[in-house]
Amino acid sequence: MEVSLLLVQIVNGLQVDILLFLVASDLTLVFTILDVINLAHGALFMGGAYVGAVTMVGTGSLVLSLIAAPIGAFLVGIVLDRLVLRWVYARDHLDQVLVTFGVSLLLNESCRGIFGSAAYPHPVPRYLDWSLVLPGGMAYPAWRLAIIVAGSVVAIALAVTLKGTRFGMLVRSAATNALMLEMLIVDVRRLFLWTFASGAALASFACAMAGPIIAIQPGMGDAILIMAFGVIVTAGTGSVRGGLAGSNVLGLADTLGRSFLTDLAWLALPPAAAAELGPGMSSMLVYILMVAVLLLRP
Repeated sequence: MEVSLLLVQIVNGLQVDILLFLVASDLTLVFTILDVINLAHGALFMGGAYVGAVTMVGTGSLVLSLIAAPIGAFLVGIVLDRLVLRWVYARDHLDQVLVTFGVSLLLNESCRGIFGSAAYPHPVPRYLDWSLVLPGGMAYPAWRLAIIVAGSVVAIALAVTLKGTRFGMLVRSAATNALMLEMLIVDVRRLFLWTFASGAALASFACAMAGPIIAIQPGMGDAILIMAFGVIVTAGTGSVRGGLAGSNVLGLADTLGRSFLTDLAWLALPPAAAAELGPGMSSMLVYILMVAVLLLRP
C-alpha cells in the first residue's frame, strides 16, 4: 500500500465527511425538533445541484452559483413546509415517510422532465482547474480542496450559530422542550419553518460545491440521504459535534473501504475470491457500522 495513495484517499474521505455533515446536520435538527422523518431531503440536495449547475453554465460565476443554490432550496423548503409538511407534523412516522417519499418522487420526476435523465454538466471554474502535488508526488485537484475548505467554513459557521446566537439558543431549546418554549410566547411553528428551510439551503450549498465531481441527475440525492441517516444513527440526534464525528467515521470508512478492502482481502483469500468479495464488502461497510452501533451502543 503506497503512502501517497493512502494520503489521497484520506483527503477524499475528509471531503466526503464535510458533504455528509452539511446534509446530515439538517436531518438531525429536523428530526430532533420536529420529530419528522424527511425523505425529501435528498431531493432538495439534488435541486441545489441543478440550480448551481444551471447558474454556473449560464453565468460562468462560481459565486453566483453558490448563492443561487441555497437561496433556491431555501424558498423550496418554505413552500414544502407550508403546503405539505405542516400537515404531517402531528402524524405518526409512517405517514411522514409516505408523504415525504412522495414529495421526493415528485421532485425527482420534475427534474427528469425538465433536464432529462442524462447527467447535467457542471464545469469547474478555470481558476480552480489545477492540481496540488501532495507529499509522495501524487496530484490532487484544487477543486476538491476548495470543497473541504468551503464546507469547513460553513460547518464552523453553523456550530457558532447554534451555540452563540439567539436563533441557535431557540433551536436548542426547541430540541429540549418545544412545548415549554411555546409557553414562553415563542412562535415555535415559525422557528420550525426557518430551521427546515435553512437546513435545505445547507444541503443545497453542499451539492452545489460537489456538482463538478458528481453526476447531476434525477435521483442523485437518494444515495447521500441513506448515508446521512447513517450519520444520525452513528452519532445520535440533536448533536452537531456528534454529527461531525459520525460523518468522519462513515466518510473515511466508505472511502478507504472502497480503495483498500479488496487489497486486504487478497491477504487472506485466493485472488478470484478476493476480487469478488472486496467490492461487495466495501459497499456494505457503512451499513455494517450502522448495524454495529444499533446493536452495541444505540
